[in-house]
Amino acid sequence: MMRLLFQWVMSILYVIQNAIMMLIMGIVFFPWALVSPKGASTACNTYATWAIWTARWMVGIRSEIRGNIPTDAVLVPAKHQSFLDIMMIYKAVPQPRFIMKYELLFTPIIGVYAWRLGCVPVRRGKRGAAIKAMLADVESGRVPPGQLVIYPQGTRVRAGDYTPYKVGPYVLYKETGQAAVPVATNAGLFWPKGTMLRKPGLAVVEFLDPIEQGQDQKAFMKHLEDVIETRSNDLMREAGFDPDAVG
Repeated sequence: MMRLLFQWVMSILYVIQNAIMMLIMGIVFFPWALVSPKGASTACNTYATWAIWTARWMVGIRSEIRGNIPTDAVLVPAKHQSFLDIMMIYKAVPQPRFIMKYELLFTPIIGVYAWRLGCVPVRRGKRGAAIKAMLADVESGRVPPGQLVIYPQGTRVRAGDYTPYKVGPYVLYKETGQAAVPVATNAGLFWPKGTMLRKPGLAVVEFLDPIEQGQDQKAFMKHLEDVIETRSNDLMREAGFDPDAVG
């Protein structure tokens, strides 16, 4: 009981200091970010480094990147369980660009950073229009070359839960002609959705084997879902959590 209470106290302190540091860094770097994408990327990298480092010594979350990190222009369809997996991917790849919720563009300060980083905003609930907007942004060159991160399930998914995969990754795969590098994670076990409690353990983000060009929609979507879900479940079992026991 005392250990759990201590973890709660440290988790709350971690969340508070993390929010304060995000605000401070956002304001300090804002003028640079406003005039240069380099300023935005430096700010985000600095914040992610701080958040991951303090998570280790304040709440016991260690982080590990596995697999071959892509460095060329590819799609990165990733399992999304936590804000932590976003930061780990951001720090791992050299030129990250995220497919993100359209509403974030209008968030004070954060919207400017997202715009400067070359993120691609999409409107939820309007799948056809969202896909056309994604393609238009990618094809127009507004989104610089790099690693375009997309969440196939369209949202954060609690560890052990299942949400169907959406077709967006295949559309980008087909239209851009790029390979797709799937990503698995177990980060949601330690930085769960919907709570301030942070749990100690080893959070892993793993880059899997690329899916090269040439697959049709059915084959691609099945392959993508199979490899991401299977490996994410393996990583969760490695951490002592049985995803088959949920539900």
